[in-house]
Amino acid sequence: MIFIVTDLTRFQNEDIVCVAGVDIKTKKCVRPLPYIEMEYCKKLNILPGAKIKGKLIKAKELKKPHLEDKNYSELEYEGPCSSVEFEDVLKNTTYDSINEGFEGKIPGSSKVIPHNDPPGRSIISLKLKPGQITIMRDGFNPEKIKLHILDNDEKEYKFLPITDLGFYNLAISKQTQPLLIENLNNFIQNQNRIYLRIGLSRRYCSPDGRNGFWIQVNGIYTFPDFLTEVRTHSK
Repeated sequence: MIFIVTDLTRFQNEDIVCVAGVDIKTKKCVRPLPYIEMEYCKKLNILPGAKIKGKLIKAKELKKPHLEDKNYSELEYEGPCSSVEFEDVLKNTTYDSINEGFEGKIPGSSKVIPHNDPPGRSIISLKLKPGQITIMRDGFNPEKIKLHILDNDEKEYKFLPITDLGFYNLAISKQTQPLLIENLNNFIQNQNRIYLRIGLSRRYCSPDGRNGFWIQVNGIYTFPDFLTEVRTHSK
């Protein structure tokens, strides 16, 4: 199988990352498991847009919504895809709204899908106009940045966590720059179109009792231009 990487997602444990992509032949999303060590990720040059060849088989214990899980072996870097190929991959996995992509399972504008009613997928793409998203700094942790989305169905999602590794590394490296958020938003507003990779976390119960699968922003992709420093591995 050859897949194009669409998601490079960070964890609190910085030694591993979650990689997801789209199978070139089937156009279906795949998530290689176990999670990939960061050093191995850098060695293979795994970044959004990379073509990766490997043996992927269905994970033994699949549970909704994470039906994309695949056990892998022998991963190889096949080179980068073109900008046209990358946008085509995003288009092929795009839904009209977050709620549609997750089968109408989201209560209102909640950020969590209840654990007892999961959808049949955990990763989608969403196409938006630049004016429909705004990056904000986390008021509780200046190292983190969040995303506000006005979805195509008019639903609003506020303070969604950005788990996109590239954006996280940028926020860390420039957290002392007072104009970081303003500059990021200005860049986005000057683009023609935006694709988001929206994912669902593993099941988690928050201190206030909300138990389920939490919406997160796995990738932010701008066209026709992109921020080079967001799509490179940090040193």
